[in-house]
Amino acid sequence: MAERFDVVVIGAGPGGFRAARRCAQRGASTAVVEKEYVGGTCLNWGCIPSKTLLASAHLLLRARHASDMGIEIPSATPNWAKIQQRREAIITGIRKGMQGTMKANKMTHIEGRAVVTAPGRIRVQSNGQTRDLEAGKIILATGSESIELRSIPFDGQTVISSKEALSLPQIPRSMLIVGGGVIGCEMACAYTAFGTKVTIVEALERLLPMEDSWVSRILERELKTLGIEAVTGRKVMSVDKNTSPAKVNLDNGQAIEAEKVLVAVGRRAAIDKETVDALKLEMNGPLIKINRKLETNVPGVYALGDVVGTTYLAHGATAEAEVAAANATGNNEEMQDYALIPRVVFTFPEVASVGKTEEKCQAAGMDIAIGKGFYRANGRPIAENETNGQFHAVRDKSINELVGISMVGHMATEFAAFARTLLGTVEPVRRITFPHPTTSETLEDAVHEALGELLLEEC
Repeated sequence: MAERFDVVVIGAGPGGFRAARRCAQRGASTAVVEKEYVGGTCLNWGCIPSKTLLASAHLLLRARHASDMGIEIPSATPNWAKIQQRREAIITGIRKGMQGTMKANKMTHIEGRAVVTAPGRIRVQSNGQTRDLEAGKIILATGSESIELRSIPFDGQTVISSKEALSLPQIPRSMLIVGGGVIGCEMACAYTAFGTKVTIVEALERLLPMEDSWVSRILERELKTLGIEAVTGRKVMSVDKNTSPAKVNLDNGQAIEAEKVLVAVGRRAAIDKETVDALKLEMNGPLIKINRKLETNVPGVYALGDVVGTTYLAHGATAEAEVAAANATGNNEEMQDYALIPRVVFTFPEVASVGKTEEKCQAAGMDIAIGKGFYRANGRPIAENETNGQFHAVRDKSINELVGISMVGHMATEFAAFARTLLGTVEPVRRITFPHPTTSETLEDAVHEALGELLLEEC
């Protein structure tokens, strides 16, 4: 006999977990089904372990430059075994915390592979056992997987995905990263600090092509300073693994040797074909088609996160989870402007942006004013020896409102949510007192320059 729940959420990554928690808090009997570990890719093989490695890498770089600030550290070297132990301990600790949260909110956690066999019916298989569920509403949050290139398929040893890159048995002497997006640039920063010779190959003309070109220029300059070589406008054609190290062949005939080849060209939605077929879900290619209420074409079935391909961000998925959970429990909410979901990159230096970029505004023919703030003009970054950074603010002159903010610099990601609160407004900015000396004054400089004469008008 099938177990009955008001809501069944399939996938316990950031989006699925948030949706299940909110449904339970709204009084719905809720089950969350996860085929591997609670926390999904983000906690176990993505956001958290990568930031753990980056934290160790950043501390290592700071130690190596400590003499610039009057501190002598005779030797600073990575202990890879301890770094990996710490990574695993952090993941395990957060996972236990999430399990405690599920228990506290009376959520039913079911381990296994879930397939929707019909509207309102789910079959869960685990260790040869089958468990049938019935649900008033279903939320699909099954995440994504690394894109594999047919010309250089993963083998888990030489050609690897980001999952393997986070837990290599030892630090490689050399690594070629295919893809200069978020994952590729972050992994490049981590491994170059640990002593790996890193080369990034990006098919487009610059790194982080989704951001403004000035952001890419600063990042490319700083990565070069770290010792990272970036080859842009080139494609990897093949990898010869018969040599040691492997030989990576580019489309211009160039060959680059690398012990490891990390393919980081993006992620694709992961959804069981059986579920798609059984529900007759409408798809946008590999993505589940949804409306602004996160509803699919099937009544009572919602989808969110990487499986719908809107942001490919953990916090984008949790934003969607709030809407999906509200609607699955009787409300009527819609997603707002996706451009207002911050974009963050944890490179050295960090990158963050929210709203419209300068180049997108210009492409749309908008009349804009751009304000800039510089770390090198700010006492706090100077004191901390972190002067490589800029903040840009964009004002739409037709409505005299801030519409976008982009940031590059130490801890820039921590300003993304605050920057979001400044968009679509002018007047409150004059009432904000930015404490001195703080890096936030760089944002103040950028915003004030973008607003210009508007700051002089009476409230």
